Amino acid sequence: MAADSSPTVTAADIAAAVRRLEAGELVGLPTETVYGLAADAENPQAVAKIYAAKGRPADHPVIVHVPRDTDLAHWASTVPETARALAAAFWPGPLTLILPRRPGVAEACAAGQDNIGLRCPAHPVAQAVLAQFRQGRGGLAAPSANRFGRISPTTAAHVHAELGDDLLVLDGGACSVGIESTIVDCTVQPPRILRPGQLQADALAQVLGVPAATLMRPSEGAPRVAGALPAHYAPRTPLLLRRRGQIDADWPRQLAAGRRIGVLARSAGPAAAHWLILPATPDGYARRLYAALRELDAAQLDQIWVEELPDTPPWLALRDRLRRAEHGSGQR
Repeated sequence: MAADSSPTVTAADIAAAVRRLEAGELVGLPTETVYGLAADAENPQAVAKIYAAKGRPADHPVIVHVPRDTDLAHWASTVPETARALAAAFWPGPLTLILPRRPGVAEACAAGQDNIGLRCPAHPVAQAVLAQFRQGRGGLAAPSANRFGRISPTTAAHVHAELGDDLLVLDGGACSVGIESTIVDCTVQPPRILRPGQLQADALAQVLGVPAATLMRPSEGAPRVAGALPAHYAPRTPLLLRRRGQIDADWPRQLAAGRRIGVLARSAGPAAAHWLILPATPDGYARRLYAALRELDAAQLDQIWVEELPDTPPWLALRDRLRRAEHGSGQR
């Protein structure tokens, strides 16, 4: 492991995590997107522990995280040139590729489907674990380390708050991306985006030599993928997406009526305890979003109001997460 992998994770910590994973146990793993709840992807009993710990539905697949030099043919029955080109351009990084699964491999991760989601994470701690796990020839199932449908964790403390202090969590600091990976379906050609993320269509399209709009075509009949249900990423407090003018007009009246309202905005408002200002850039907003939602969700509020985001491509993934959070919120 590189000496600068994390200020708090040591080589002994990495070795202890690998021992647990190879023994079929779970480990909290930092990635650049969000923290994952990791288990040996080719151990069905270990993967079953992920589903049990999260309360994850059996028909919801999990992504397999692979080391930098993985052999895609170990996991996939066929590997299109488009998939190889995307992996070469963007791995390690926040990109998941959906490929036809090789029969008998990682069945427990596929939720009954004949395909598999693969990602090579960029976080140095995740890379260090994958390099040692099964001598660098294995893969780790690692969905977000939280209860199913709830706000994804972007710090080790978030994972412990969700899943308890008994779980070994490698503390790799706050996630640098902060939202989940872009998922690209490579079982069809040209590929298509099934879940938006920080890595956007124009960058993918440039590598593939196709118009960006081609990647955003409708996904009827597409494989089921992680994080694509209508309700996801959700706080228990009811969340409403509102225009800034609505927020400014209604906030004083709600306070006067004794209601406790939290606000996520992109610019200053009243000097109030539960008015949080997030960065005005998509990357900065993404890094702070889930931590801010967790802060407001823990504040015993009546509602959370989120200022609607611009309807432009750089904000697409964040608009996606917030729509799903709104749909699933309020369920105690």
